[in-house]
Amino acid sequence: MRPVDTNADQTPLVVELSATEFRDRLHEALSIYVAAMGYPHGTEYHRAPMWNEHLQRSGWRGVGALVPAGDGSTDNAARLVAVAYGYRGAPEQWWHQQVRSGLRHTGWTRDQIDVILGNYFELTELHVHPDAQGHRLGETLLLRLLERRPERGVLLSTPEVADEDNRAWRLYRRLGFRDVLRHFRFAGDNRPFAVLGRGLPL
Repeated sequence: MRPVDTNADQTPLVVELSATEFRDRLHEALSIYVAAMGYPHGTEYHRAPMWNEHLQRSGWRGVGALVPAGDGSTDNAARLVAVAYGYRGAPEQWWHQQVRSGLRHTGWTRDQIDVILGNYFELTELHVHPDAQGHRLGETLLLRLLERRPERGVLLSTPEVADEDNRAWRLYRRLGFRDVLRHFRFAGDNRPFAVLGRGLPL
């Protein structure tokens, strides 16, 4: 992806993306994901089938930030510089099952687990291209994504970092997300994650 110009003439426009629009821009979205997470080139090809499958889940919603092409082109030529999506959590989903198991093993009762996992929106992905970071674009996307959601709460997972010292953690804390699980390891991933949540509406 080309460097992102975020000067006054190129203020990103945050828009809701239909599943079809998101699918059409999937390569762009995955390129942002790889750049934001610092993953090696090629990771996007492994993630594409999963993101495509997510598009079919109940309650899916996606938003993106577009920067005008700057050459008089139509909106269709605008570049995607940030993306977020999620969907309604459900018992048959892998992430739901992993979190349920983690809560059970840390002493949560069945009733407590049923309350937190009974009616929630899973914030699955939120990524801003490194060249567009530092302007609270992630916050704008997250607020737009969670507007008028019918679920009782929102849950997400994010990698643990020392002293919670990165932009993602500062964003989630600023918006009132609290600990649900800490230092949790999902099956197949040795990195520790935090599961955070808060009630809706924001």
